[in-house]
Amino acid sequence: MLLGEFHRGRRLRRTPTLREMVRETELRPQDLIQGYFVVETADKDFERPIPSLPGQSQFSVDRLVARVGTAMDKGLRSLILFGLPEKKDPEGSGAYAADGIVQQAVARLKDAYPELVVVTDVCLCEYTSHGHCGLVDAHGEVQNDPTLDLLAQTAVSQARAGADIIAPSDMMDGRVAAIRLALDEAGFTHIPILSYAVKYASAFYGPFREAADSAPAFGDRRGYQMDPANVREALREAAADLAEGADMLMVKPAMPYLDVVRLVRDNFDCPVAAYQVSGEYAMLKAAIANGWLDPKRSVLEALTGIKRAGADCIITYFAEEVLEWL
Repeated sequence: MLLGEFHRGRRLRRTPTLREMVRETELRPQDLIQGYFVVETADKDFERPIPSLPGQSQFSVDRLVARVGTAMDKGLRSLILFGLPEKKDPEGSGAYAADGIVQQAVARLKDAYPELVVVTDVCLCEYTSHGHCGLVDAHGEVQNDPTLDLLAQTAVSQARAGADIIAPSDMMDGRVAAIRLALDEAGFTHIPILSYAVKYASAFYGPFREAADSAPAFGDRRGYQMDPANVREALREAAADLAEGADMLMVKPAMPYLDVVRLVRDNFDCPVAAYQVSGEYAMLKAAIANGWLDPKRSVLEALTGIKRAGADCIITYFAEEVLEWL
């Protein structure tokens, strides 16, 4: 073989400027959605660190507004809210109350920062006394159809508070159709739905359940969240949600399901989101704390990998940190 007859890929890796010039995937501030936990409390100055999510806290509305303002100074453009109500009941009434904790937070955030994109999670698990994502009958079975009206009420109440994007995460069949109809009838035809279309029954949700106080009191969620072994089912779920009126699709979790992110990206011509969930965040944080991984390089590599797989936007608890690096 004569010199020069083989491929010289290193030519385009020689300097930082060359590498940037030919970079195929770019992680941008507008790609990142920071998750926040807001607590219904009389203590306006409330902030409680979450042990399993180092660097993350539960906030009162006032503290949340201040924290978000600081993050916006760094470049934050969007967030997603999870609420912890003062009281829970079997129907999860705090989820759809006009003065619910998320509704309060949305109104305050949009009043303070009109340009901020506020995404609201639609589910009952944080508000039900039993911790499941829907109504439960006397036999402990989660009831699909009776839950749909409550999810629709939740979506409308959040839209009235000022939410920019509604994101149902409950995994009840038909919930996108129910929410779309309710939003349209209430005059919110302009509000998009980001559906947790492909949400797996994952072990990586553990820290979130502590952060949102949403662990099931009995059983588990495998009867409505997807089996981690299935991938063709993801296409059926995504197609169904688009047909029902979803504007964007989400895959959750991200890291163990990058193949699914790519499959959804290749099969559907709509924006695709991926959720780097609490367990993914906690693993990286633990390795970083032990000195086993470089913080900036490992986090940016993980997030770039999610985007390279096909995600247009990423929900991540690292958003605030990453904005400082970008």
